[in-house]
Amino acid sequence: MEASEASHQIIADLLEARTGQHLTESRRWRVNSALAGIFRAHGISNVDQLVCLLAAPPGGPEGPDLSQEVVEALLNNETYFFRDKPTFDQLPGEILPELAQRRRDVRRLSIWSAGCSTGQEVYSLAMLFAEQAERWQGWTIDILGTDVSHRAINAARSGTYSQFEVQRGLGVTQMLRHFEETARGWQVRDDVRRMVRFSQHNLLGSAHPGRIPFDLVLCRNVLLYFDRQTRSNAFARLSGAVMPDGFLMLGAGETVIGQTDRFVPTSRRASFFEPVTMPHAPVLRKIA
Repeated sequence: MEASEASHQIIADLLEARTGQHLTESRRWRVNSALAGIFRAHGISNVDQLVCLLAAPPGGPEGPDLSQEVVEALLNNETYFFRDKPTFDQLPGEILPELAQRRRDVRRLSIWSAGCSTGQEVYSLAMLFAEQAERWQGWTIDILGTDVSHRAINAARSGTYSQFEVQRGLGVTQMLRHFEETARGWQVRDDVRRMVRFSQHNLLGSAHPGRIPFDLVLCRNVLLYFDRQTRSNAFARLSGAVMPDGFLMLGAGETVIGQTDRFVPTSRRASFFEPVTMPHAPVLRKIA
């Protein structure tokens, strides 16, 4: 194995160990371009030199965070507002009304966006509720966005987007209704921000990030980068994060069929799945 090939494998192993993402041969072409900023910042020119720095003793001049810099640079943070709109439109049209009926006594909905990247999906969800404010008056809406990337979560918390970012997926009316232009970019308005919160979280961790399971979990285009066993482990984590009568939403190109026995497809709803109550699993009830 040549040195450069060995170095690429070390980088791939680091990404998989930290995030579960499998850097397949077909994706390795983008490693050098993804790491270009790190090369410039540290005055190096290739992956071999980077691996040497990663192997340096702790406390060296590069500091302890170089490995995390590498991981975050390799993560795919591609996202935009109301991504896959035909699928997303099922939320206000069918899913949220059904959940509202099921939660009419407690008048509370909790939603988790796993792998939320820089926050566009989370704010898109909040906009749905803001645009139906009268319908949801008196309800508590709690939307949590998590991502393994510290950098992405900081960007999401800021709620500030460039002109290019804010125009991706949003019409002019939506943009002006839910954002205000500032010197730093387009800032999400307070009525939308009040419904959301963000935290760093690894989907493959031992527990989901909620106190109790969520009514709706979105995990879109995250499982695509996992190998089969890691994907199975992720479904096991997700099954504990969804209420027994809640929903899991996957990306347009993802499915549970042939992947897990923890979820089943919902009737006539693309990308939405329902949890299967596992034998001897405790059924957690929603509390007010």
